[in-house]
Amino acid sequence: MPKGKERTQLDEATAAVLATGQTTFDALVSRIAPRFYRAEVRRRARLYLASLLAPVPRRNAWQLAEHLGETTPDGVQRLLNDAHWCADAVRGDLCQYVLEHLGDNEAVLVVDETGFLKKGSHSVGVQRQYSGTAGRIENCQIGVFLAYASPKGRTFLDRELYLPKEWSFDRERRREAGVPESVAFATKPQLAKRMLERAREAGVPAAWVTGDSVYGGDRQLRIWLEEQKQPFVLAVACKEPLWATTERGPSQVRADQLAAQASPEKWERLSAGSGAKGPRLYDWMRVPLYRLEWPGFEHWLLVRRSIVEPEKRAYYVVFAPEGTSLAQLVRVAGSRWAIEECLESAKGEVGLDQYEVRRWDAWYRYITLSLLAHAYLTVLRAQALLTGEKGG
Repeated sequence: MPKGKERTQLDEATAAVLATGQTTFDALVSRIAPRFYRAEVRRRARLYLASLLAPVPRRNAWQLAEHLGETTPDGVQRLLNDAHWCADAVRGDLCQYVLEHLGDNEAVLVVDETGFLKKGSHSVGVQRQYSGTAGRIENCQIGVFLAYASPKGRTFLDRELYLPKEWSFDRERRREAGVPESVAFATKPQLAKRMLERAREAGVPAAWVTGDSVYGGDRQLRIWLEEQKQPFVLAVACKEPLWATTERGPSQVRADQLAAQASPEKWERLSAGSGAKGPRLYDWMRVPLYRLEWPGFEHWLLVRRSIVEPEKRAYYVVFAPEGTSLAQLVRVAGSRWAIEECLESAKGEVGLDQYEVRRWDAWYRYITLSLLAHAYLTVLRAQALLTGEKGG
């Protein structure tokens, strides 16, 4: 999201559109209306979505009900827990809505997860596990998300709840939380692959895929992307074994060792995009990897080095079209921050992390509606910015 004065102006523009943009909101509600089979549920969904966009302190059932002028949270809870509608169908509408307004062939698909801190042990998928959000092991749920970073705007396309092994094989907990019998244990990279497959099936235009080492370190995910001829820049750990040409022929070498063997002259200072304090400048270089030939594609190890602390480095495995410049790879690597910005704004603006639901269906319903609200704000901002540019 833009910072400083630009952010204030853009937020004011968004607020103005929200105040007068009834037509755009009506169009969004009309898009998802067929997913709700009863008139009362359609009306409730409209009110709920509008409430997520309203300045409510927390988007839990009680405060949303109070915002709607209701004396109990029963109606709000019924929409998430008992009403007859399919969150996956609304997710499909979300995807098409984003593509219609923000679709671009140069977009980057970004995968990442975030933790939702929880008390107790009954919320579906909750357990003590590492949360990148908290930076430590906490009692939390983990959601895996697919974001769309387009030159026109950045928002979400998809979501999956990570179900730990302890939950996957506990029949009683699954039953109480409403986890479908068809749901089996899946790793975070497997959940990411599932969402990327849906994006491909939906015809999502994207030049690249990127993500952190949780996803880059999964060799099966990388191989699948190569088979789809989908270029990627995925982070890996310093100890990731990679195939390279050595004096003994093709051998597996750790990423940090490959970087250490490269010529110091290969480093170039480039920006990975704009941050809160200006351009994100680092030193970068790439080292060719030995892989089975894919006509028209190249494999690289991309290395990022801190300017202030040169010992701090990050590593990426690259599958790129022939002739791709180092600057382009750096731009894609920098796109990974887009999903962190999206998660931050979604939590702050539409309450992505403020839900109080325990069951499987309710989690997907709340998160999907929150992502739709975030996409709506992103589209409004993009339209307001475009209008401002034309006016200027």
